[in-house]
Amino acid sequence: MWHIKEEVAPAVLLLVDFGGWYRFDTKSSNDNSSDLIIHHTHVSLLKDVIVPYTHLLPRLHISENQVRQTLLYFKGAKHRHRGGIVREKLWDLLVNEREVIMEEGFPNATGKEQSIKGMRTSEFCLHPAGDTPTSCRLFDAIQSLCIPVIVSDNIELPFEGMVDYSEFSVFVAVTDALKPNWLVSHLRSYTREQKDKFRLNMASVQPIFVYDNGHPGGIGPAPVNGAVNHIWRKIHQKLPVIKEAIVRDRRKPPGVLVPLRCHCT
Repeated sequence: MWHIKEEVAPAVLLLVDFGGWYRFDTKSSNDNSSDLIIHHTHVSLLKDVIVPYTHLLPRLHISENQVRQTLLYFKGAKHRHRGGIVREKLWDLLVNEREVIMEEGFPNATGKEQSIKGMRTSEFCLHPAGDTPTSCRLFDAIQSLCIPVIVSDNIELPFEGMVDYSEFSVFVAVTDALKPNWLVSHLRSYTREQKDKFRLNMASVQPIFVYDNGHPGGIGPAPVNGAVNHIWRKIHQKLPVIKEAIVRDRRKPPGVLVPLRCHCT
C-alpha cells in the first residue's frame, strides 16, 4: 500500500499502534528510499485513533478471581525484531527467577488453555514490546485480571483520556527493566491492597475492550460501553482539533513555510 499512502493519509485512521509506520520498505528495489517512508504527518495522534486488538482469551469476572500463585507470567516468542530486542534481554534476565514463568508459544488452538491458566494464576503479566509496541497480549491480560506490566517506552494505548491505564497497570522504563533483579523486586513491593485495587479497576474497564456484541453472528446493536462505541466517541473528540488544523493550514500566506501538523484536509 506504499503507493497510496498520500491518498489515505488525510483520513482518520484506526490503528492498533504506530509501530509499523516509521520504517523503510527494505524489500523494495526502489533506490529513492525517501518515497518509501511513512512520515510522522501521515499518522498522528492529532487525527488518528488507537484501537484495541481483539482479545483471544475469555473474560474472567472479578467474582471468579482466585488466589494467584505466580508473581509474573509471559507467553510468547522470545525472538522478535526491532523493539523486540528488549524482550530477548528481559527473557534472559527473568527465565530463572523464582515465581516467574516465561513460556515460548502463542495463545492459539494448542496454547490457549495454557495461556488462560497462566494469566489467571499470576499476579502480573509481562507486556514487553515485540515487532510493534503492543499486541493482543495486553488485552488478554486485562480480560484475565492479570495486572499488565508494560515495558515499552513508545507505546500508544487505546482510548487514553477515557481510560487511565495507570489505575490498573504498571509502567516500567526499559532502562529500569533491564537492570538485574530490579523488575522482580519492584513487583514484589506492591502490597495485597494495591494489587486488589488494580484488579477492581481493571474489572471496571474490561467491557471497553470488547468488540463482540453477544448476538448470534454479530447481528444486533453494539454494546453502549463496548469498543465500537468508544472508537466513535474518540473520533468525535478529535473532530474539533482536525478542523482547527485545517483552518490554520489554509490561512497561511503563499510561500510561508509552517511545519505540517498532519495531513488533514
